Amino acid sequence: MTNGVDESDGDDLTGCEAEREPDPSDSLRTFGAVVHALREHAGYSRAEFADLVRYSKHTVASVELGRRMPDRALVERAEEVLGNTGALRKAAQFLTRGDKGLAVWFRRWARLERIAVSLCTYECRLVPGLLQSDGYARAVFDGTIPVVTDEGLENLLDVRMKRQRILYERPTVPFSFIVEEHVFLRRFGGSERMREMYDHVLERAALRNVTLQIVPLEAGLHACLDGPVQLLETPEGRRFAYSEGQQNGRLIGDVKEVSLLQQRYDTLRSQALNPKESQGLLERLRGEL
Repeated sequence: MTNGVDESDGDDLTGCEAEREPDPSDSLRTFGAVVHALREHAGYSRAEFADLVRYSKHTVASVELGRRMPDRALVERAEEVLGNTGALRKAAQFLTRGDKGLAVWFRRWARLERIAVSLCTYECRLVPGLLQSDGYARAVFDGTIPVVTDEGLENLLDVRMKRQRILYERPTVPFSFIVEEHVFLRRFGGSERMREMYDHVLERAALRNVTLQIVPLEAGLHACLDGPVQLLETPEGRRFAYSEGQQNGRLIGDVKEVSLLQQRYDTLRSQALNPKESQGLLERLRGEL
């Protein structure tokens, strides 16, 4: 919400970046689109509507574009001007800000992750987020470009660690991880940090609902070389996939495409070391430090 300033007093503070949502949520964008559609249906220009609700044109634009959380006064005035249908009042109850600490393109997947009845992850770049130790995650975020502030880094780290609770909070949900061996060979920090990482991964992999398989270096080329992928199934039986690259991520719902990715994952699962062998490899790598 705004900083408690009723903009009908004539002070236009909308140019201040602090009043904009840093990462607009889907609910803000949807609410803004509804306001936009109702305004146009009523025949008002943005300037005319702004005068009627006694807010600046810039504020109205920010709300319609999903960049700003509307305050209660704006919602009420918009309702009165646009016919008192109750639609905006009801929609406003479900408004949320973006999930801080999660990339915009990852948020929809993160929400599905929380309700999934199964989750599969193939990773070839770094230790999967759900298995990262505090020190490993800190090193990942510390190397982010653009550089984040100390406060921003702590926020990212907090979100990452809280997200990992899902492994314990949902003990009946199977989590499958297939990770390339070279991921665990990449050094960061000193030997102590590396040992902490191995211990953390081994502890998570020991959970009854977690399966970790490592693709050894000698396994050669395989069907998942196009990049990392995650797959899940919802309580309704729908299957989704998620792939991520530089500054973007793609949620995949197409049945045929998800099926193809699942086939690739299942094939790789048969080529990777089994869980016991994978555990032995991690313990050996730890012992060699």
